[in-house]
Order: sequence, then C-alpha cells, then structure tokens
Amino acid sequence: MAKRKEGVGKGKLDQVLARIQGSARLKALWAASNITAINRMHINDHGPMHVRIVMRLGLKLLRLLVAAGVQPGVVDHGLPPEDAEVVVALAAALHDVGHAIHREEHELLSLVLAGPLIEELIAGLYEEPARTVIMGETLHAIYSHRRDALPLTVEAGIIKVADALDMEKGRARIPFRVGEPTIHSVSALAIEKVELRPGKEKPVLIFVRMSNSAGIFQLDNLLKEKLNRSGLKDYIEVAAEIKGEEKKIIERYSID
Repeated sequence: MAKRKEGVGKGKLDQVLARIQGSARLKALWAASNITAINRMHINDHGPMHVRIVMRLGLKLLRLLVAAGVQPGVVDHGLPPEDAEVVVALAAALHDVGHAIHREEHELLSLVLAGPLIEELIAGLYEEPARTVIMGETLHAIYSHRRDALPLTVEAGIIKVADALDMEKGRARIPFRVGEPTIHSVSALAIEKVELRPGKEKPVLIFVRMSNSAGIFQLDNLLKEKLNRSGLKDYIEVAAEIKGEEKKIIERYSID
C-alpha cells in the first residue's frame, strides 16, 4: 500500500493504511472481486493490485494539488487538508469491492459493503462529527467514480482520475491472453508508463509514455472522459509521447 515519506510522524493516514493492509475482511472482498472480474468476466483485476495503483496515484495527485493551493473537500467541514489523504486512501481501497457481488452497478454495491468497513478502519481515530464527515466524504468518492456521476469534491475527482490512470502495460493482458483482443486491451498494452509531475501550465501534469500510437485511444476515449467529468480539468494537463520505433502489439486480427 502507499506509504508516507520517511521522517513524517505516524498519523491517521499511517494507521488507516496499516489497518487496510491487515483487514482480513477487505482482503476477502478483493479476492472475491477478482473472481468476478478475472475468472468470470475475463476483464482486468479489480483487487489488491488495482487498489495499490489507484491509491498511490490518488495520494500523489492529492499532494500535488494541495501543494499548488487547491483545497480538498474536507476543509468545507472544518477538517485539516491532511484528512483528505485518509478519504482518498479509504476510497481507493473500497471503490471496487462491489465486484464481489456483481460488476453491474458495482459502484452502488460498493457503498453497501463499504460503510461497516470504514467504521472499522477509522475506529478510535476521529470523534464526532469528524467521524461521520470522513464516512460521508469517502462514500461520496466511491459513488462518484461511477461513469455518469459528477464528483463534488476534490477527493472524489481524484479517485475518478486515478482509477482511469491504471492503464500501464500489462493491465490489459488478462482479456488479451484469453483470446479477446479489443481496442481497449491493445491500446492499454501500448501504455508503457504513467507519471504524475508538477505541471507548467497547470498544477499537475499526467505524462504518458507509449510504445504504440494505439495508446491514444486510452487517453482520448477513456482518460479524457473521466478527466472532463472529474471537476479537476482546470488543474490537470496531459502529455504523451512515443520514443523510438513503434512496437508491434498484435500480429493478426480476425472477425468470426
């Protein structure tokens, strides 16, 4: 899981991360989610690997935005900006657990499962009303990664974008291996690296290194839509490049 940099004292985020890592219930939900996604639907994993990626990117995105003066949603409730990291970490860990029930409407199903887990993961760390605020803000972020939902907080927008940024090479290998190459899997295999950096024109730059121009589909059709509906478009710029000769991804394609 994502960790704080060395030298930073053990705070609420560190305790929440440790509890996430040690939660048997959460690990069981991740495993069940992967059975739905990988074994039954032959799509990319939605378990611990995806969670680690979304959490790492989400926390980095949050820190870049806060460093540039962007205020997270928890501040509206009188909580310190640091508590936004707890919301992002919790939402990253829980946003896809609804797959344990079904892929369809999994965002809503995740809300059903997430409430008791949030209570467990933040127990003893917050007094009321802060405890209820963290709960509500986390559930909002989970719900808002739904394709047609508009996030109303920075934290929720971050989860929406970070979820879309899980696109590096290999993340499409499961559908590719089972003989179902699509523009989604081929374009994902073209993405070599996704990096978050301070931007020049905007607070954050999403830099994408590609091995094949097919990767443009991931950016123009998937990331662009998520970014436009995240509420963070004004703070994030996207750049992509292909270095060297384009790599061949697929030898032959046929329609049965």
